[in-house]
Amino acid sequence: MNVDANVSSRINLMRILLIAGIVFVHIPYDPQRSPYLGTYGVVDWIRVYLGDSLFRIGVPCLSAISGYLLFRRGLTGFSHAKVLETKAKTVLLPFLLWNGAFLVAVYLAQTNGVGHGYLPGVVGATPREMASHALALEAWPVNLPLYFLRDLLLCLALSPLIGHLVMRYPRATLLLFLAYAVLPVPNGIFLKKSILLGFSIGACVALHQLDVKRLDAHARPIVLTIGLASLLLAVSLYATGPEFPLWVDMLRGLVAISGIAGAWALSSLLIRTRLGRRLGNGSGLSFWIFCAHYPLLVVLWMAWNRAGGEPYPLFYFVAPVLTLCVLVATHALMKQLAPRALAILTGDRAGSTRMRPLAADDASPRELSSQQR
Repeated sequence: MNVDANVSSRINLMRILLIAGIVFVHIPYDPQRSPYLGTYGVVDWIRVYLGDSLFRIGVPCLSAISGYLLFRRGLTGFSHAKVLETKAKTVLLPFLLWNGAFLVAVYLAQTNGVGHGYLPGVVGATPREMASHALALEAWPVNLPLYFLRDLLLCLALSPLIGHLVMRYPRATLLLFLAYAVLPVPNGIFLKKSILLGFSIGACVALHQLDVKRLDAHARPIVLTIGLASLLLAVSLYATGPEFPLWVDMLRGLVAISGIAGAWALSSLLIRTRLGRRLGNGSGLSFWIFCAHYPLLVVLWMAWNRAGGEPYPLFYFVAPVLTLCVLVATHALMKQLAPRALAILTGDRAGSTRMRPLAADDASPRELSSQQR
């Protein structure tokens, strides 16, 4: 399947917008500033809407993009060995570099009495705990959003099986993976169950050569419907959280998965605008933001707490904007001063419009205990 310029641009546009939204998912807070306490009124509802509803579509959408791009040429000539070799450079190496560097920084900071309570304790951690901090073998990596890269690597390892299943038994496979994603069943080898489903949806679309522009004529009603669903979900979350009943937790998973259709429909509208076309040009910026935003948010959160006195809503709205501005500036600086290092850190995506499976989530650093249920 050939991917035309419009589809390519829309994929690039979705990536940057979804990853920018994921920044809002990871804005830190402490228990005293939980949005479910209602301390800040309408601001808390906005926090629930953006962080726990609307932008939770990020991981399923990015997973679907990865599956679609991997199988866009079909199964004929599909080389699993070549896929693994390529993704070792474009996914595994950036994961190890970004997470490893942050782990060293956290260790040094905590050794000097800085950062305790903001991040998992790595000083004095057992070898098994340290392995999870570094490699996400059993739990979240220390650079939390990078769990997506870890689960994406699992999908890539299983790609021949996934491709075979969605090619021969598409409905049964997707229904099974949907049940796995939304029902309260054990995660198994995945940290976030929706990644497998999103990846498989993208693979199914590519392998069955479905027309991805077929619904463009209905883009506005699709966007409005998914948008309304995210609003109703936020109302349910705010009314019942933070200990959500099972039906609300399942609804959250369903809305996030339906966001795949909503985000793709929205891209058909936005790509017609000047800003949309500019963002759709493609570069390593989205991957740079994805890998670097969480450490920067944590540093800003520590600095804000040390300064004290300012109301939390100010931090909530300023921190993501400042984070995005800093990362856009540092990406441009790296592109000028150290392009080779930037290419390595972004999986050779820097300055390239080539499409390849990308990464980014929705797991928040704020509510690990609730996400691990």
